[in-house]
Amino acid sequence: MRHHFGHHGAHHGHHHGHGGKLHRHMHGLFAMVRGGGFWSQGGGFDGGEGDGSGFDGESLRRGRKFSAEDLQLLLLSLLDEKPSHGYELIKALETRTGGFYKPSPGVVYPALTYLEDVGYATVDTEGNKKRYQLSDAGREYLTQNRARLEQMVARLQHVARKMDFMRRAMSGQPQREPEEGGWAPELTRARGRLKQAMMMRSGASADEQRRIAAILERAADEIEGATNASNPNPEA
Repeated sequence: MRHHFGHHGAHHGHHHGHGGKLHRHMHGLFAMVRGGGFWSQGGGFDGGEGDGSGFDGESLRRGRKFSAEDLQLLLLSLLDEKPSHGYELIKALETRTGGFYKPSPGVVYPALTYLEDVGYATVDTEGNKKRYQLSDAGREYLTQNRARLEQMVARLQHVARKMDFMRRAMSGQPQREPEEGGWAPELTRARGRLKQAMMMRSGASADEQRRIAAILERAADEIEGATNASNPNPEA
């Protein structure tokens, strides 16, 4: 399966109703990107308060660093779509994350050199430019790490949507409809209720915690099952 990260246009402005909280979220998100990290690694229940998206920025600001292997996987996934020059790969990552993540040439080109050295990518030289393409070994490595890649892409898409939601809220623009890549109001309300319920039970007994865990496990299984059912052939 080839991954196409969604992207949303960037619009800037100020929305007085949500200004302070949204500006703090935006500042945290952009600081996180400049620092090199952009997602949380598990834990926490975001949503339901603050900017109204149902997805707050706290866990994003606690994001871990983007590892060299993470970047290599993303580059391989882009090369799986089509052979590309290094600057095209940089632009693709920026575009598909709504502009929030743009790796520098000083990070991307060493990663591409490594992929060439280990045989995951081949290079065609056109004058003083190098055009990279995925090798058979690189395709096999990509297949072996498909689950990790899918998780990265999902998180990239989530943050891109988060950024788009906040930009629109700050500029007073209407939010995207779910069919356009936006979040359904029902989803944001449900996330908010879940976050509130978890906060109210933060001091629960061990038995109650296990009961809650079982409920959440069942919910996760149902959500994952619905996702898999909607895409029965992920390699298509």
